[in-house]
Amino acid sequence: MSLSNANGPYALNARSRLLGRHLDIKRLGHLDSLALNPLIVPIGEQGRAVLFRSGAVVLFGVDDEQAAAFIEEIAPFVKDPLAQPESEDLPILIDPGRPEGLERERLVLADADPARLQIVADILGKSVLLADQEARVAQAFDRIEPLAEQMRHYGQGVDNADTLIRHIGEALAIQQAMVGRGEIGDKPEVIWERPDLERLFLSLEAEYEIRERQLALERKLALINETAATLLDLLQSKRSLRVEWYIVILIVIEIVLSLYELFGRGSGH
Repeated sequence: MSLSNANGPYALNARSRLLGRHLDIKRLGHLDSLALNPLIVPIGEQGRAVLFRSGAVVLFGVDDEQAAAFIEEIAPFVKDPLAQPESEDLPILIDPGRPEGLERERLVLADADPARLQIVADILGKSVLLADQEARVAQAFDRIEPLAEQMRHYGQGVDNADTLIRHIGEALAIQQAMVGRGEIGDKPEVIWERPDLERLFLSLEAEYEIRERQLALERKLALINETAATLLDLLQSKRSLRVEWYIVILIVIEIVLSLYELFGRGSGH
């Protein structure tokens, strides 16, 4: 249902989609903007879209046809699009006569002004980003767990440094997505201009467990980094030891050849 200017209460739906790893906001200057940081643009007569650098897009009061057309329009500006975008929907009731907050699995708002939509979109955008990162971390755990088990059972790690470097690189990429583009631990800029909306932000942040999920991911990423770094150190130590043995063997061969030459000459006389 579209945003409405009706005097009485009305409902609308918020749809959050993580389209890819990055959305180039600077190249969307051709779109009309209703607000910035984060960017809000109109869709149709009354629909709204809030866009984030993290690749998340949150649509308000937009039907399926409008949503598909808008996502197709901005698709060229999405880097590393996801084959199966993370998504999350939230029913919203606009009612100035009721207290703001979550109520029976829907969100009650006093109005649908841009600042409130930015707050709601900030949380929904972070939630789908965290869902994607949680899936990536789970896959990273599945890949690195056999390496740790191999070290535990056989006392040795892998022989391929590239594999371990890729694990470390994946963990760093996830951290960059959360902290850099996703700004998971930051409050939206609109809070500084509208401090009266901080309570709404904090209640939504707590409901979606944004900080708890962030801390859990950071602990898992630290463990992945530590495991990969330990295995890499073992591999480098193993290679260093191997080089040392090669040097010792070459020295022994050189000594043997020198002795042979020395004694061979002596026996010839």
